[in-house]
Amino acid sequence: MSDSKPWYLSRTIWASMVTIAAAAASMLGYPLGDIDSSAVSDELLRVITAISGLIAIFGRVQARSLIR
Repeated sequence: MSDSKPWYLSRTIWASMVTIAAAAASMLGYPLGDIDSSAVSDELLRVITAISGLIAIFGRVQARSLIR
């Protein structure tokens, strides 16, 4: 495996975080029987990707030096 990517673009990380959040919510008494954790993790990945793109654009607009 020679390619690398930021941790927040990993489906495995997001699926694991959704699983942990679902387990914690279940322990706190929230009913979660009908949640599709795969769909939730995919949607979270899309949101994070969109946010990181916006941050990149905003950062470039606010930058004070040129890219070479």
